[in-house]
Amino acid sequence: MTSPADPSEGAGVRGPGLRLLAVTACPTGIAHTYMAAEKLAQAAEALGHEIKVETQGSIGAENTLTDNDVRQADGIIVAADKDVDLSRFAGKRVLSVGVAEGIHHPERLIERVRSAPVYEGSGGGVLPAAAGGGGKERGAVYKALMNGVSYMIPFVVVGGLLIAVSLALGGHTTSQGIVFDNSFWKSVNDIGTVGFTLMIPILSGYIAYAIGDRPALVPGMVGGWIAGHGELYDSKAGAGFIGAIATGFLAGYLVRWIKKVEVPAFVRPIMPVIVIPVVATSALGLFFIYVIGRPISWVFEHLTSWLGGLTGTSAALLGVLLGLMIAFDMGGPVNKTAFLFGAGLVSKNPEIMGMCAAAIPVPPLGQGLATLLRRRLYTDQERETGLAALFMGFFGITEGAIPFAAARPARVIPANMLGGAVAGAIAGLAAVKDSVPHGGPIVAVLGAVGGVPMFFVAIAVGMAVTALTTVSLMSLGGVRTAAAVPAAGAAAVPPEVPPAAESAALSGYLTERTVRPRLVASGKEAAIREMAELLAASGKVTDVEGLVRAALAREELGTTGLGEEIAVPHAKTDAVSAPVVGFARSPEGVEWGALDGTKARLVFMISVPTAAAGDEHLRLLAMLSRKLMDPAFRERLLAAEEPGEIVEVLREVG
Repeated sequence: MTSPADPSEGAGVRGPGLRLLAVTACPTGIAHTYMAAEKLAQAAEALGHEIKVETQGSIGAENTLTDNDVRQADGIIVAADKDVDLSRFAGKRVLSVGVAEGIHHPERLIERVRSAPVYEGSGGGVLPAAAGGGGKERGAVYKALMNGVSYMIPFVVVGGLLIAVSLALGGHTTSQGIVFDNSFWKSVNDIGTVGFTLMIPILSGYIAYAIGDRPALVPGMVGGWIAGHGELYDSKAGAGFIGAIATGFLAGYLVRWIKKVEVPAFVRPIMPVIVIPVVATSALGLFFIYVIGRPISWVFEHLTSWLGGLTGTSAALLGVLLGLMIAFDMGGPVNKTAFLFGAGLVSKNPEIMGMCAAAIPVPPLGQGLATLLRRRLYTDQERETGLAALFMGFFGITEGAIPFAAARPARVIPANMLGGAVAGAIAGLAAVKDSVPHGGPIVAVLGAVGGVPMFFVAIAVGMAVTALTTVSLMSLGGVRTAAAVPAAGAAAVPPEVPPAAESAALSGYLTERTVRPRLVASGKEAAIREMAELLAASGKVTDVEGLVRAALAREELGTTGLGEEIAVPHAKTDAVSAPVVGFARSPEGVEWGALDGTKARLVFMISVPTAAAGDEHLRLLAMLSRKLMDPAFRERLLAAEEPGEIVEVLREVG
């Protein structure tokens, strides 16, 4: 029997029952992966079955399943919260669940795999991260959306920055808009436009890919291209990123439905590469053009007519309406209606274009400002995107806010609209004029704006309103900064112990200085901050706030409350200079969102530098994760009184 406690050998048991295989994986590959492997191995042994578990952790795949293993298997359990390649399991029963299910209900999974559906895919199938059994973790819809957003962001940034640079260095204003002094900067602008054009199909395609696997990629991208090109359904504006989200989900679920259709055996090999992409692409494309596209065209035409009837009304009211529309879908039909309405009147009534020009940069500037005001609310990637959004906003590129709106539409879009309405109203009341069909501070810099001071006031106020509204809605929605730790001891750093006098465990990654017998914090976020400050006592933490942000960002992917009164918050971040582990106990327990409902009394915090992924320390952390599944080991941890005694118990791990 292969011992599951040895991560270099993986988990395996022999018995007279079923021959089972399993794959475990979590987004960071530090704790959940190995705990699930250990639990599945223990359950299989208790039930008399043979199991081999492949772990896909930060140190790479271990105990890898061979072709011979797959041929002999009666069923395969995939307990994962990240994409797992299923192509090797074609023709076998495959049960897909979240990694937390593997930790908390291994016996149930072993029973369920007997009747699991046979995986029919072929040729490089990829299983999207499972949503079932993840407790309070993000669902499949959110994961698919974020998959699309993550692939879209580089196109937004590259396209937007190239357009911005070309406008800044080679553009000048005319009555037709901003034109270029020479062909070189026009070429740079064209390249940036290509990047911007591709972002919509990329968003749609990778949403579909996360739901329906590789066969969904083509229908998703083609559907996104159709959504972004209104001329295909007689509309002057495409459906924008909202249309792309719709086509992505439609393509993904359509492909999943087609996969369930029973076909003759000789057709199965060509299903994922020919039949499914062709059928899904054709069906989705025609559906969008003839069913969804026509209402979009109708909305565009009637909004234009409606706005035309408002030209004699209050300037403030018209500014509010135009600002709301500009900020709503950022390049979609509503935005384009307002922009083209203003552009069409630029020679007769430049005040209307002035209202649009003030509202155009507000979404990207506001979202960029929000990432600076409350940095802890955002991941490193989002903060970088925020800086790019500020740059794009200056040059009047509203689409710079799309990554934020796509990720959190219920919070970001209302904030954008409120700021846009305020900017439009101020510009309308101040009779700001814009003589070119473009917006943002760049048009004032290039001399196309009348009433420049109030133009900048309108933009600044709108930007501030959007930023403050965004962070407020995110805080109310549960995406909060780490709460301050109570002053009565939680923030205090324990006195340093000379290295020669203190004991250590886990190859020195955990010492007496990073052990706290009593955790003061009563909430999860406060506990994470307290643990980060505890790790700082090791001298290996270069940025406590950065470590807190990274740990909270990991919690956003799914709780690190493992049940069994254990929590293992962890992060790979450059906020630490070397691997470090901390441990604390909470007598009352901290609510961590564990699937089994238990509060965390044993809290480990693990942090490693980004560049250290794959090093030997992760093998020790895998062993720790497995050891924590031993009830007797947990009891010894609870019983130890002093830091030195706790370290002695943890020396059992390594």
